[in-house]
Amino acid sequence: MRTILTGIRPTGHLHLGHYFGAGQNWLKLQGNYDFYLEIADIQALTDNFDNPAKVRQSVRDLAVDLLAMGIDPKKVHIFIQSRIPEIAELTVIYSNLVTMARLYRNPTVKNEIAQKKALFGHDGESVTYGFVGYPVSQAADITAFAGELIPVGDDQLPLIEQCREIVRKFNNIYGKTLLEPEPLLSPTPRIKGLDGSEKMGKSLGNGIFLCDDEATVKKKIMGALTDPDKIKKDDPANPEICMVYYYHKLIANENLKTVCTECKKGLRGCVDCKKELIVKMMEFLKPIQEKQKYYNEHPEEVDQILLAGTENALKKAKETMKKVRHSIQIDYFEEND
Repeated sequence: MRTILTGIRPTGHLHLGHYFGAGQNWLKLQGNYDFYLEIADIQALTDNFDNPAKVRQSVRDLAVDLLAMGIDPKKVHIFIQSRIPEIAELTVIYSNLVTMARLYRNPTVKNEIAQKKALFGHDGESVTYGFVGYPVSQAADITAFAGELIPVGDDQLPLIEQCREIVRKFNNIYGKTLLEPEPLLSPTPRIKGLDGSEKMGKSLGNGIFLCDDEATVKKKIMGALTDPDKIKKDDPANPEICMVYYYHKLIANENLKTVCTECKKGLRGCVDCKKELIVKMMEFLKPIQEKQKYYNEHPEEVDQILLAGTENALKKAKETMKKVRHSIQIDYFEEND
């Protein structure tokens, strides 16, 4: 089978943007590929270096969420990045092949720096080497496992292209050693936030998390953006610009056609529509949250899954590293290993 590598940073629980934007695609892919799913804790430290306890807890929370939404550990190697030292070794080797100017030109890096500046007031002087060097680390993630297909959204394409550049340069200098990965674009567009933003984000406070209880879901949905031109309950409205309708559609409410028709004819008030969405959303989240509860009550099972996945990933990374060391002539004493 062809090899797939994807990853996610442990910075908190998963939300619906993760579930629909990436998770559903992963569920379709699992079982058809040699699938490696990385919990990228080292990369999470690039902007959480002063709060390692948060990252450590998030590793477990993320593992539970992945299992609860249907990732099958018999079909997917779920592993922890920091437990694969070969990734760090590759990162150092690749850092010689990329200029700082090239890293700063990477659109994904530029956008994330701009977002941090807008959210937290950071300036360019406070951006760390680890943060700017994220594309190099990601190239190491991909190539350590001979990743051929990389599931991504279109905003991540510049990172994949940078990886391809690193692979080509390495192979040109040292001989054909590494596979050049191909992006596998997600068939699902980016999921909008409850506030109408084009992206649901943890730091933006505009998303529903898979672990949210009913009170939290209610509070969030009651504050969701609706058609601003609908003033009175019986005013006709445009459901296509209403986030409440957007989420009815996202979770496939069986009453979607009625919701749309009543909204357009002014037969449905926004409050009633939101109340229906709260009920449907909790019905959608129930099976996921039941699995979350199970795994949270059986932490030893989660540990065994992560351990097994990490051991399998480590074997693959060691194979790659052996080839790389040979190519760059630092395979000292390997015959004695």
